[in-house]
Parts: sequence; C-alpha cells; structure tokens
Amino acid sequence: MISSEDILLKYWKHKSFRLQQKQIIESVLEGNDTIALLPTGGGKSVCYQVPAMQKKGVCIVISPLIALMKDQVTSLQTKDIKAVALTSELNIEDTIIAFDNLQFGNYKFVYLSPEKLQSPLILEKLKQLSINLIAIDEAHCISTWGHDFRPSYLKLKILKELFSKIPILALTATATTQVIEDIRSEINLKEPTIFKSSFYRKNIAYHVLKTEDTLTTLVNLLKKHQTKPSIIFVNTRKKTQQIQLLLQKKGLQSSYYHGGLSNIEKEKAYNDWFLEKKKIMVATNAFGMGIDKNNVAIIIHLHIPLSIENYMQESGRAGRDNCLSNALILIHTASAVTTKNTLQKNLPDIPFFKLVYKNINNYFQISLGETLNHSQPFDLHAFCAHFKLPILKTIHALQMLENLEIISYQQHANSQSILKFKIGANEILSYTNAYSQYQKVIKLLLRSYGGIINNPTTINETYLASKLDISKKQLQTTLEILKKENIIVYKKAIQTALITFLVPRDDNRTIYAVQHKITAANQRKIDKVNAMINYVKDESTCRSKQLVSYFGEALKNDCGICDVCKKKGLQKTLSFDELALKITSLLKAHKALNSKEISIHLNTTKENTLIVLQMLLEKNIISLNSQHQFSIIL
Repeated sequence: MISSEDILLKYWKHKSFRLQQKQIIESVLEGNDTIALLPTGGGKSVCYQVPAMQKKGVCIVISPLIALMKDQVTSLQTKDIKAVALTSELNIEDTIIAFDNLQFGNYKFVYLSPEKLQSPLILEKLKQLSINLIAIDEAHCISTWGHDFRPSYLKLKILKELFSKIPILALTATATTQVIEDIRSEINLKEPTIFKSSFYRKNIAYHVLKTEDTLTTLVNLLKKHQTKPSIIFVNTRKKTQQIQLLLQKKGLQSSYYHGGLSNIEKEKAYNDWFLEKKKIMVATNAFGMGIDKNNVAIIIHLHIPLSIENYMQESGRAGRDNCLSNALILIHTASAVTTKNTLQKNLPDIPFFKLVYKNINNYFQISLGETLNHSQPFDLHAFCAHFKLPILKTIHALQMLENLEIISYQQHANSQSILKFKIGANEILSYTNAYSQYQKVIKLLLRSYGGIINNPTTINETYLASKLDISKKQLQTTLEILKKENIIVYKKAIQTALITFLVPRDDNRTIYAVQHKITAANQRKIDKVNAMINYVKDESTCRSKQLVSYFGEALKNDCGICDVCKKKGLQKTLSFDELALKITSLLKAHKALNSKEISIHLNTTKENTLIVLQMLLEKNIISLNSQHQFSIIL
C-alpha cells in the first residue's frame, strides 16, 4: 500500500501532515470507527481523502450542503481524482450514470446529503459498490444539543447496518461532550477512537468592543486592516446590503452575501472576495461553511452570535495561515438585553406551533386525518400575509416542525435547468463552423447528453462549466445567446420553497405528542444565547479561556492578546530575560514573525521588543530575513 505521506505529496503537494491528521488517518486505516474534532481550517477533508486514496474502492461522504459537496468535488477533480456529488440537480438517469461511473469508472468519492439515504434507489446502488470508508462531515448535526441539528442525520445509522465492517469517520469542528456522545450512539459507532484537538487558536486575538457608534468604529477598524481580506457578519439579509453600501461610500471596496441571493450572485460575490478584487465581505452566517481562504485577517460581528459554537466556527475563518488575526464583536451597551429579548420574542411557544400547524394544513386544504403524498410549492410571505403571522417566528416554527419530522420544509429547493436543440445535426454543424466561439459549448452539450437534439433534457451547468474551465455565469450567458438566436430552448433553474406533509393531519394531538421536545429545544436555544451573553459580559477572564472552557477544555495560561488580557497588562513587567524566553518560545511555535506581530502576541512595548530582538540577533539565537521577519536559528 502506498504511504499516506506519498499520497499527500502526490495529490496535495504537502510534505507533512498537521495537527492530528496522521493519527486520524492511521486509525481509519486500522479499521476503527473514529470521531475527529478538528478546528475550523484544520484540514478535516484530508483525514478521509488520503486513506480513501490508499485503499481500493469508493469512499462515501455525507455532507449537509450542496455548495460544500460541489466545492469538494471540484477540488478533487483539479487533482485528477474522480469524484461525484449526488445532488438534487441530478435526475434518475443522471444518478444511474453516476453510479455506473462509481462502479466501473475508477471513481473514488461519492458525496451525498443525509436526505439521499432515504431513497431506496440510492441505497440499492450504494450496496453494489465496493466501499472502503464512510466519512460524515459536520457530524454535530446529528445531535439535538448541537448548534445545527438536522433530523435527517438521525437516519445515518443505516450506514452501519449496510456496511457493518467498513470504518466510519465522523468529523466536526465544534462539539461539546454531550454532542460527542450523541454522535457515537446515534450512528452506532463501535468503540470509536476519539481525537479531540484543542479549541484554542493562539493566533486569534478575541475582542469585545462596546461602542455607541458601531458604524464609525467598524470603518476605522477596516481602514487599519485594508491589506488583507476580512469578513463582517450581520444577522439579517437587509443589513448585508446596507453595511456594504456604507463601506463603499467610505471608499472600502466590499461585497455582500446572504442565502436569498441567486446562485450567480453568490458566485460573483464570493469570487470577487476570494480573488481579492474586493477584500471585504459583508455576510449573514450563510457565508460560514465551506469558506476555504487562509489569509483572512479580521472577522467582525455586528451582533451577538446565538451560540458559542456558531461564534467559534465563524471567527475560526480567520488566521488559517497562522498569522496573527483578530475576531471582534462590536456591540452597543444594550446589545445583550436586545439579543435575548429578540430571541425570546421569535421563539414559538406551544400555542403558536398549534396555530402554524393548523393554518398550514388549511392553506393546502388538507382535511383532518388526511395528508398529501407529494411536495407543494410554498410562498412563505404569502402564507404569513394571509394568516397575519410574523415571518421570523413562523420560519422557526416550520424549521422545528421539520426537525420533529411532521413536515419537510425546503427553503431553497432548486428546479433543474432544461435544454433542447431547436435545429438538426446538420444545421448545428454549419452553425458551429460559422460561430467558432460557441463550438466548445455546443460540442460538450452533445457529448454529455444523449438525445438532447430531439428531447428536452435536464442539464447541470456547474458540471459543464467545470469541464469548459469557465464560470457558471459565463456558461449561462452563452446559453442565453444561443437561446436568443433560436439555436436552443433553454429554461434556467429557479429556486422555490417546498413543503411536504409527513404525517396525517391531527391538529391538537400532533403537537401535544411533541410539545415536550419543543419546550426543551427552546430552552436549549436560550441556554446557548445566555452562554454567549456571559462571554460578552465577562471582562475579567481571558477570552480564549472562556471559549475553550465551554467545550470542557482548560487553558493553563491566558492568551495575552485578547482585550481582557491587554487590559490586565500581563506582560508589561517582564524582565528582558523573561521577554527573551517568551520571544524564542513564540518563534518556535510560529516559525517567522515581524517585530510588530511579536509585540502584539506578547502585549509588550515595541521598544522593549526591539531591544530584546537585537540581543537575540547578536547571540545568533534568531535570524532576520528579507521580509523583516525573525525566526529561530536551528
């Protein structure tokens, strides 16, 4: 068997693993069920991709978001590794073709959502494959104590039933002891080996800044950090655009991103930020998962996050290059009270659940004892307007009804794009000869979809764009041109919401049977917000200590770089010998830093830092490179 290091070097161009990647891979290769907690940016995907490449067969990867799956598949394909994502964009014919490729085409990875495991076709096809590993990403979603519970994750135990001898690797970035136990028990893992990296991010300086003028403070902070990318998190879609426009007026180039944007708009916003055409991204938490950019220097929240888990994931987007970075929460003095009041106002109680459930059945004209056996398009705003219901509170009620498996509520269900040629084969040949700029697109369509000349066919623009090495937006623009010239019929996919009723209507009894779960879920949300508010209010305990203690970890020393530590002035009384020891320890951990970064890390004066650095240079303990960075002489 080729070694893990050789696989890592061949496909990822890295010479060594980081954190606990090597130990996790060895555990998987030994056939152990494994739970791995790695921090955001800790390289979780490598932990299943490398061992899967070492063994014959296919790796099943369970992932919660289509965007995450597509990103992973694209990344693997750039490394000449065959992978496929079974998303809602594939019809039955496409799915069967995908499984043929997995079985006979030397494909190594199949990505799918947990919902897909409820399909008899998918389960039957998976059983026909030679499976070498099962990876479950964002595994905390299986726990009601987790911050992003998804009831479909509870169905994952079927994987252990179908593939009892295949090791399962459950991965997450944030999980308490209770969540870890839920992961173990709900998936039926057999005496799993557990790897738990420290939640401490030594290069992130956490700050809580109280200000009466949040926007002015925000602008001033961003002007100080213009050289590297940043993310501004806000709690509503409307605010993303409001803040972005404000920053533009102040001369700060920025993009905005939220779940309500079209796929094209999201792609453009993300690419502008990722390629650093605009270094500032203003976003809701829809921008959180799957962001793979290593040089984000500052994360700013203009609200108090609803849980410490959320905050750790979102702030963890910073500093993946191991350079000193900042995570700040900007709040007004009354923000804590406002946050708690807003949560409680929008938490649906039992009477509200009964009202929403009754109204939604009436909305679709479902009689008592009956149900609908197919999904229904659903206009949330029209529904709320008709019954005079508050939108946010109603959304929370619908999401809880889904978690309780009373309904299925897809807020952003995608239809599929349809394409058919309006002209025959000879005319297509003449057209491509006359207009060579469209030749590659037309040939790929004909090669990828049999029968597309005669029959309307569902197409996958993301797949086609990747084959052509262009953006999805560029492809769609070309298809629209061909449509205007009457070469093709092209109906682009649209987004809509879908409701599916999973149980027969029984207004009072249905809610009564689950009301204890509703009450418990509401209390968990309140407890999580209280923990976050306590973090914001505590001005005497090191921020990093507060954060890691939430996950059951004890940090021996204060971080020295957060706002609390800076106020304490922990390092101001250090002698030169003590400071020299601190600097050498710091450089051993960080490889190379400039004098400013060292001063910030150790919270000491620039003057004292420069004096000690000069002493260490003269003793040949450290060296100075052309980028004015200091490092230990080995």
